Amino acid sequence: MPGILATVACNLDADILSATYPLLEGGSVEAMEWSFDTLFQVEQLPDWFREMLQAYSQEGRLIGHGVFYSLISGRWTEKQAQWLKNLRQLSAAFHFDHITEHFGFFTGQNFHYGAPLSIPYTSTTLRIGRDRLLRIQDACQRPVGLENLAFSYSLDEVKQHGEFLEKLIEPANGFIILDLHNLYCQLHNFSVSYEELILLYPLERVREIHISGGSWEEAQEAPGHKVRRDTHDDAVPAEVFQLLKQTMPLCPNLKYVVLEQLGNGLKTESSRAGFQRDFRQMELLVQQVNAARTGLLPDNLFLPLSAFPDSFVEEDEALHQQQVLLSQILENAPSYQEAQRLLQTSSLAHSDWRIENWQPYMLETAIRIAQKWKK
Repeated sequence: MPGILATVACNLDADILSATYPLLEGGSVEAMEWSFDTLFQVEQLPDWFREMLQAYSQEGRLIGHGVFYSLISGRWTEKQAQWLKNLRQLSAAFHFDHITEHFGFFTGQNFHYGAPLSIPYTSTTLRIGRDRLLRIQDACQRPVGLENLAFSYSLDEVKQHGEFLEKLIEPANGFIILDLHNLYCQLHNFSVSYEELILLYPLERVREIHISGGSWEEAQEAPGHKVRRDTHDDAVPAEVFQLLKQTMPLCPNLKYVVLEQLGNGLKTESSRAGFQRDFRQMELLVQQVNAARTGLLPDNLFLPLSAFPDSFVEEDEALHQQQVLLSQILENAPSYQEAQRLLQTSSLAHSDWRIENWQPYMLETAIRIAQKWKK
């Protein structure tokens, strides 16, 4: 067994590829994560890019990361069905070691423009999420996993997230991507300690870890308080490297540690050099853990338990209508105060969404996220 693999999230993006090329040339990139659905609208992959993916695929070191499936949308759409069809075709062309997706649902009516936001933790959303994840597994016939969310409205949500993720992945024998920058956002935004929060995640279910950078945003609704955003457009903070060092030894089934950064944060020579430094620091930490766990084998390969049966698609029209309403409010409210007024006089009030417990500065952040991605 090769141990934990130092991995890069690499897509068909000139800036990402320019930053990654020296690492590839030097043979440091042990595995590659590809956000495959960002290219669903590209009819033909360039030959050189396909060859690079195939090289990792043939070694069993290519992993696929979805962005646009919208796992817990209340209504099943033709675009989700097409997403699965595309994944099935890709899984025949490439050998993915596993496939992952984001937790939550997407705001916005346009499939490729939206923001992933949290959902209520209910039996309805659990049922829908399990159904959608099993459909991913049926399409790819590989292990499947979900990534923890950076955004939450309340501390209660933050504390329940790990347990809900564990319930979601259970029928698929799935795993968790523990995104440590997302965790860093939660630690800061809700003033909770790492020692308390990490124990609320099923760490034996962590097969992949992400690290990345982000940004700070002033919170008008909490003067003097800054919100940490998972914008993926800056270098990895020292605090996230410390989280990586602390967390890897706690995850017995960890296989991949992935460095992520968007191309819009890699447009200068200095930013690309910073990306390479971040990778080498990550690589060193991975090597140290590998040296300490020589001979230890994972006790869960997260293989599919059984074939997915043909059956009706799980949906919930009430959840769908609430998601549409929330999206409309977040995307169109001219101010935080107006968003609050609309929420409090809507069907979301006194519901499973628990809007009464939402932190004002996180609602303000949700408005900014939704309006940024609105087209």
